[in-house]
Amino acid sequence: MFVRQHFLPSALRRGPHRIGVGLALLAVCFWTSAFAAQVPLPRPRPAEAPARDVAKDEAAGPEQGVQQAEAPKPPEPSACRLALTEAVAIAPSIPPIHAEHGCGGDDLVRLEAVVVSPSQRVALKPPAILRCTMATAIANWVRDDAAPLATKLGSVLSEIDNYDSYECRGRNRIVGAKLSEHGLANALDVRGLKLANGTMLSLTDRHLARETREAVLTSVCTRFMTVLGPGSDWYHEEHIHLDLAERRNNYKICQWGVYDPLPEIAPLMPEDRPAEAPPRPATVETADKTAAPQSASEEPPAEDTDKPAAADSAKSKSKTRSSRKPQ
Repeated sequence: MFVRQHFLPSALRRGPHRIGVGLALLAVCFWTSAFAAQVPLPRPRPAEAPARDVAKDEAAGPEQGVQQAEAPKPPEPSACRLALTEAVAIAPSIPPIHAEHGCGGDDLVRLEAVVVSPSQRVALKPPAILRCTMATAIANWVRDDAAPLATKLGSVLSEIDNYDSYECRGRNRIVGAKLSEHGLANALDVRGLKLANGTMLSLTDRHLARETREAVLTSVCTRFMTVLGPGSDWYHEEHIHLDLAERRNNYKICQWGVYDPLPEIAPLMPEDRPAEAPPRPATVETADKTAAPQSASEEPPAEDTDKPAAADSAKSKSKTRSSRKPQ
């Protein structure tokens, strides 16, 4: 009896109230060992697998490895992005913009300068945030049209005066208006072209040579879908709006009035009628005035030709004339 008590667990030897606890512990140990026996072990590493770099894995840590595996790949560059190289323009890519009201877009660049030749760059001041397609259109216009125009004027094109590019807003900055092409990074407002000799060609200046303004007008209306300038509305009197808006049947809008300079002093009186001008047609008023003396001269003489009557008639005429006042 002594031997049996010696080999019993201490929980059973301490009393009946300890028996339940001891049995529970034995059950837990039994089920734990049985569950561990059923868990499959990982397969051995194949012999042809490359050797692990244990030091590199320990340095990276488990969390960093998971983040690198889940990081999305950057999108492939578009055909426009591949064509807009540093030989054409200095236009680094920027992240996509997806703002409220549908503003922004993908494939955006910051157009800083247009490369005309290895020794000539035309800077955009300030740099313009544009879609790649719009930046390419601006670069082609500067290289093929604006720069040669400056050469004809005896100088070199150095800067483009950028008035506005990307801006999330409605048309003409009117609250509630349709989204402007500026909000889509698809438009550029240009105020002028600066030459290397310091001359600023302000495109809306009436005193700038008409030939120069018409040359710019022809070039931009050929390349862009929308051109708005003086005469289009009150919002484009001091700059030229250019964009590539998509419309049905590729419909274009070109509204830019090339006006002559206004006179320095407004004329107060109408100018004299030129001598070579054709004669004016007779009006009803002039016809009445010319017919009045003829009717008076053709009036038959009065039947009574006595002198007193004639004197009375003369007196009455003189009174009538004296009573009239100039108006």
